[in-house]
Amino acid sequence: MRVLKIIAEGLTTSFRYPHFMQGVQPTFDMPPPATIYGLICSVLGEWVSPNGLQFAYHFTFKTKKEDEVEHTHILAASTGKLKNSGLPKVLEGNINPFKRHLLFFPRLVLYLNKPEWEAAFKSPRYAVALGRSQDLLTFSQTSVMELEPSPRAYWESTLLPYEIGLRASRGVAVLMPKFVDYHRRREPTFERYIMLNGRVHTSELLRFQSDEPSSYWIDSQTSEMKGDRLGLVFHAFA
Repeated sequence: MRVLKIIAEGLTTSFRYPHFMQGVQPTFDMPPPATIYGLICSVLGEWVSPNGLQFAYHFTFKTKKEDEVEHTHILAASTGKLKNSGLPKVLEGNINPFKRHLLFFPRLVLYLNKPEWEAAFKSPRYAVALGRSQDLLTFSQTSVMELEPSPRAYWESTLLPYEIGLRASRGVAVLMPKFVDYHRRREPTFERYIMLNGRVHTSELLRFQSDEPSSYWIDSQTSEMKGDRLGLVFHAFA
């Protein structure tokens, strides 16, 4: 399997839980697929079709900390009058303080089934950010490589499909934004995943007698652990 491999590093990042609005904004420990899609589109400079596009990644960070208090200004239109002026109010609102959780020194190893995009990732159209707009990244390595099939592998610091994650008996079940359709007023699509912060070997997966023999894509350039290489699980946006 011929893929594009990108290594990106930064100082901070944060992947907000979309259903938290007040008090605190916790972060996922890994970027949601919708965030990866946004990263790809910023590099290419256009909204690309998600059809046929697949990705896998290995994501780590050094530490997680709580940031100082930030503020959100929630505005709403008003039909009242400004005090002592008789002029109509245009906007009114409240200041909503909250604390944000941040990931420091993130490192993303991203694999895409689009090796023809190598030139674009070596010269991105827009500033490269992962998470918030101020969470800038640097592409320290961009290359095209061949993944190899193997009957064994290990998964580590990655996102697994929910069904596979159940067999791993490890990780954290999460509901993440899978895709945000900007052609339909940013309509989101959500999907269940397993965030695997640790490591699991495929030989440790729960199996049934009816299972067919499995083969896994591995990156042969990675470190060997108990005779296995890093395995990659590819996800789709559509």
